[in-house]
Amino acid sequence: MKSPRKVVIAGIAAFAMVGALAACSSGGSDSGTTELRVATFPPGADQAAYDAFAEQEKQFEKLNPDIDIIGVEYEWEGPTFAVQLAGGSLPDVFTVPFTDSKTLLENGQLMDVTDEIEELGYTDSFNPVILDGVTDADGRIFGFPRQAYAMGLHYNRTLFEEAGLDPDSPPTTWDEVRAAAKTISEKTGKAGYMQMTQNNTGGWQLTASTVARGGSTQTDNGDGTYTSTIANDGTKAALEFLQQLRWEDDSLGSNFLLDWGSINQEFAAGNIGMYTTGSDIYTALVRDFSLNPDDYGLTVIPVENEGGTLGGGDIAVVSPTVDDETKAAAITWIDWFYMQKLLTEEAAVLDAKTLAESDQAVGTPLLPVLNREAYEQSLVWIEPYINVPRDQMTPFIEGIWEQTPVGEPKGKTQEIYALLDPVVQAVLTDQNADIDALLAQADEEAQALLDE
Repeated sequence: MKSPRKVVIAGIAAFAMVGALAACSSGGSDSGTTELRVATFPPGADQAAYDAFAEQEKQFEKLNPDIDIIGVEYEWEGPTFAVQLAGGSLPDVFTVPFTDSKTLLENGQLMDVTDEIEELGYTDSFNPVILDGVTDADGRIFGFPRQAYAMGLHYNRTLFEEAGLDPDSPPTTWDEVRAAAKTISEKTGKAGYMQMTQNNTGGWQLTASTVARGGSTQTDNGDGTYTSTIANDGTKAALEFLQQLRWEDDSLGSNFLLDWGSINQEFAAGNIGMYTTGSDIYTALVRDFSLNPDDYGLTVIPVENEGGTLGGGDIAVVSPTVDDETKAAAITWIDWFYMQKLLTEEAAVLDAKTLAESDQAVGTPLLPVLNREAYEQSLVWIEPYINVPRDQMTPFIEGIWEQTPVGEPKGKTQEIYALLDPVVQAVLTDQNADIDALLAQADEEAQALLDE
């Protein structure tokens, strides 16, 4: 998810705004500058993050003295985003996950930016699979793909050591994950493993686990229609895995109502040994949840039965309610803040230097929205400023290119994720939960949504 969002690539995070803003931006101010409201961080981000943003704001406004940047805090929560969007309370520039982009552009809720992207000259620079997520049937483009990630297995190196496990040799199969979780729980008293379960994240991570086991929750029929395939062997195996950890091994702890924010908080606090989410989460763990970097480890998600790794990501978009003056300012900001650091050495170095000087994460593993060569070149540019413990992420950095990226399902994505939340919760709270019956019911309800 933007993830949150985390793809592919696609996922996984839209953002809900904290505080009300005007539904339609006029763009003007008494000073003659254009006021531009832009997305910043979720509530709870550390002061250093705001210091870094303030410095970037100054850099931008020095280059563009006619634009006044106003930052707005965000945290994505699937059930509330649609309300915020419908109410017109999002800022002028915000981000949405690839999973929502098709629906939003079809509903006329995103600004057409085709001409602007073409004028900037980098339409052909994007990975075409990613660009497809923001392109309509007529070839018009409605956003700037700005970040992508793959699913990873995140683990606490300190808990591994306390349990007598080698943090430099993390699990490579689901059986090994189960064994490690049981050991961590027995030796430390902490949850050896946990999974998100609410606010659409339970369905998101169940889909990721399904893909890793060679299954698929949905088939794209290629004609604008979709067939639900939730009741498949991969999804069943993923739920049986959780059922075993919960009721046979007692290695999942006691909190079974976690979402993106709360599971990150628990992990950062040292209460969870392992969990799955997007590979880009390290930045938020340190910035928003005070993770001790020494505790962190990252490896690829185990795959079996020719499975792959679910991907996600997000796009920078412009509110369709803004006037032409604000739209022009928005495009200038998106190009400067999000895109140039992917394309040019000067911008990449400035961004990395600014973040590093404010103790913000530089070098968190991502998947390229352009291509692998461009991504690896950018790492060379910013190498002097990289401050994340990439040696503790080696299993992911080296292993991710061997896995097959799989995009998130396109039909009614968030609605179906919400349908699957109670399925995951049922397996974790009811020892006698009938997985086959739960999946059959979810399949039927998901197909009804897809047929609307």
